[in-house]
Amino acid sequence: MNRTLIYKIEEKDSPCTVESFLKARGYSRQIIIQLKKNDDGITVNGRWAYVKTMLRTGDELKIFLEETQSSEHIRPVLLPLAIVWEDEDILVLNKPADMPVHPSVNNYDNTLANAVAHYYRSAGEEFIFRCINRLDRDTTGLLIVAKNALSASVLSSQMKKRQIHRTYLALCDGILPSSQGTIDAPIARKEGSAIERCVDLERGERAVTHYKVLETRRHVTLAELHLETGRTHQIRVHMQYLGSPLLGDYLYHPDFTCISRVALHSSALAFTHPITREPMQFRVPLPKDMAEAFYQTGYGSI
Repeated sequence: MNRTLIYKIEEKDSPCTVESFLKARGYSRQIIIQLKKNDDGITVNGRWAYVKTMLRTGDELKIFLEETQSSEHIRPVLLPLAIVWEDEDILVLNKPADMPVHPSVNNYDNTLANAVAHYYRSAGEEFIFRCINRLDRDTTGLLIVAKNALSASVLSSQMKKRQIHRTYLALCDGILPSSQGTIDAPIARKEGSAIERCVDLERGERAVTHYKVLETRRHVTLAELHLETGRTHQIRVHMQYLGSPLLGDYLYHPDFTCISRVALHSSALAFTHPITREPMQFRVPLPKDMAEAFYQTGYGSI
C-alpha cells in the first residue's frame, strides 16, 4: 500500500543528510534504493532531493513509499478476520484456531493471508502480505501485519532484537512444580522426525521459557508464558519436559484430548509503533474452547 510520510526537521537532527535521517528511522537500504528510483520518492521543501541532500532545522522532508508489487498469488477468500487494531501502517489481528498464517501445500485458500487479501481487495486496495510474528495453525491469538515496507522493516528489526514482547496462555496437564519459574533447556529436531522437537542437552539450541501459574483446576493448570528465545514448538516441548504437556497436543501429549487442538493462545503483544514510536499494547481474552476446557462453564475471568 502506498504511504506518504512528512517529517519536520528538528534542531536535534540538524544538520544531517536525507540518507542518515532515514536510516535512523528504520529505512532499510532496499527501501532507500526504491525511493531514489521514484521521482516523487524524496522531496525537501517541495523539491526533489538526493539522499545526500543536507537537511537543516525547519526543513520539511516528504517521503512517498510507492507499492509497486502485490501478493498476486494469494487468493482473496472470505474467512473470519478479527481486527483488533488498524492504522495506516499496521494491522493487529486475533487469529482463530485451525488457520495457517501462510499458504502452503494443501493450504491454498484457508489461511490468514487469504482472509487479509479478501479484506483489502473488498476495499479496492492491493497489498503485500507481511506478517511479522507467526503462530502455528492451531495456536490462537495476536499477530501483527505490516501494511507497508517501512513498517515491515522496523518491526522485523524489533523481532530480531526481541523487542516485540508476547504473552501466551496455555492449559497444561498437571500441577507445575512451582508458582513461577524458568525452563532453560536446549531444543533440537527429534531424530527420525521432520516435525517433532525434543529437549537435547548435547545437540540442542538454547531455549528459555518463563512460566507463571494463574490458576489450577482438576489437575489442569492455566499458565502464563513468556519466551526468551523462539525455537520451533518451544512452549510445547518445554511443558512436556517439565511434566505438564499442553492439552490437545497431538504430538507431545496425544492421550489427553479434552480439546480439539493445542491449548495455546497468544494473549498479549507489546511493541513500539514502527512510525509514531508510541508504545503499543494489546490483549485479547482466552478463546471460548480453551475457557470451556478449563472452566467447563464457558468463559472465565482471564
